[in-house]
Amino acid sequence: MSLSIRYEIADLVRRALDSAQASAALPQAEIDDLSIERPQKAENGDFSCSLAMKLARPMRMNPRAIGQAIIDSLPGSDLVGRVWLAGPGFVNFALDEGWLRSQVDAAAEAGERFGDSQRRGASVQVEFVSVNPTGPVHVGHTRGAVIGSALANVLGAAGYEVQREYYVNDAGRQMELFYQTVYARYLQACGRRADVPEDGYRGEYVIALGEEIERERGDHFLDMEPSRATSEIGEVALEAMVASIRRSLSRLGVEYDNWFRERELYSRGDFERVMALMDERGFRAERDGAVWFAATKLGEEKDAVLIRSNGAPTYFASDVAYHYDKLMERGFDRVVDIWGADHQGHVSRMKAAVSAMGADPERLTLMIYQMVTFKQGEELVRLSKRSGDIISVDDLVDEVGADACRYFFLSRAADTQMEFDLELAVRQSSDNPVYYIQYAHARIAGIIAMARERGIAADGGDTSLLTHEAELALIRKIVQLPELIEVMAASLEVHHLPHYAQELATAFHWFYQQCRVISGVEGDEELTRARLMLCQAARVALARCLSLMGMDAPERM
Repeated sequence: MSLSIRYEIADLVRRALDSAQASAALPQAEIDDLSIERPQKAENGDFSCSLAMKLARPMRMNPRAIGQAIIDSLPGSDLVGRVWLAGPGFVNFALDEGWLRSQVDAAAEAGERFGDSQRRGASVQVEFVSVNPTGPVHVGHTRGAVIGSALANVLGAAGYEVQREYYVNDAGRQMELFYQTVYARYLQACGRRADVPEDGYRGEYVIALGEEIERERGDHFLDMEPSRATSEIGEVALEAMVASIRRSLSRLGVEYDNWFRERELYSRGDFERVMALMDERGFRAERDGAVWFAATKLGEEKDAVLIRSNGAPTYFASDVAYHYDKLMERGFDRVVDIWGADHQGHVSRMKAAVSAMGADPERLTLMIYQMVTFKQGEELVRLSKRSGDIISVDDLVDEVGADACRYFFLSRAADTQMEFDLELAVRQSSDNPVYYIQYAHARIAGIIAMARERGIAADGGDTSLLTHEAELALIRKIVQLPELIEVMAASLEVHHLPHYAQELATAFHWFYQQCRVISGVEGDEELTRARLMLCQAARVALARCLSLMGMDAPERM
């Protein structure tokens, strides 16, 4: 298990506070947040604790006196080199340089598991994209796809048992319209006259799908009764679209552990079970010929229709049954749904439904991601269209590549709108953070390969020789990764990862400029080996970042 330094510092402060209160050096006072932060200025150390200011009022003491009492009660630790009181009562910590140097070998040995936590024994399901299988995945879903897959990676690294799920909406009115549209296009491909439903699907991809079915199945469906032909062609079209969605997302580096079919909710009886449960718990009402979820009993502004007057379940009803399956039947400890901005209004209602079925609504987290604007330099643009009225994920991957897609979509918090600069994404210079970070990894790989060619091992060096400011700065940045993984897993905010990766690359590039790694000077052999070990540790941390983001870690560029 990798060490998360912030939690170690927090533990030291907690023990110091308990000790000071036990000895009556400080009065009793309860506090949950120990307020351990990384200061913005290097002169304030590696960590700073503002606990003394928070305790000043309940303890009725000067915060500097509280801070000093905490310092006086701190237990010894190999982790901490220096502790001091600053300003109105900040307790600042500087990490021990000897301990820092010891982490070089620890990071290198951890390899691809660097930053991982011990297994937590808790399960998390991350469900994302889940667009209806009535067309290709378009760019509007790409941000959610990237955020979801990266979040699943981070949660896995933080010790959770993670399942990545795609919810295939293969039931309901929209699927019926899709099947009817494909059947009409099939008939047209066979030379028959057929009208597309007025509210059917108009994209060129549906024409291509009808033609593909005609090529593969010929006139097999022509003599069938129309409803049967529509149903059978619909099954073919459904599987074709699911396969297309799977391929497109795979090109983006997005993979799933499970593809859950909506129809299973009905075929297995889950829908009936959850409706009966809602009735039993007093949250099902009937009026105007329809069945309603009595959401107003839980503080919602209005009730929601579950079953229409024509007997057809609503999308919301299917979602309720689906979350019943996830939380009650499969029993995930936590479920994270990643939805687009157009679903914002459904969040409160969905949480209420979870509560109504008897589950803790805190087990469900609904993340909403905002829209993306594309630009070319300073000009707003529309991507070229290959598939009628849909700009697909494939179009974007063809334009800038999967790695650039993933980095830029991860680089902003999900709840903020963002601009995607297509020109910057393909630029091969340090202006492009994707190129900058991957080049750092490739440069390290080149250094280690050169050393190997010269018969110099990249292990076993004396890390006590790493005393240069740039060397220590790089180590400090490397050891932040385990902590960052814990923070992101707790906050579900993966946008910190690309920023850390860029800072890590910057720290390495500065080290490379300041410190010659492979020295030709006689007597520098040990320093060369120590710096090669640092290079290897930096390579491990960079590769880990890129892996968590779902990006390649190239050996050469």
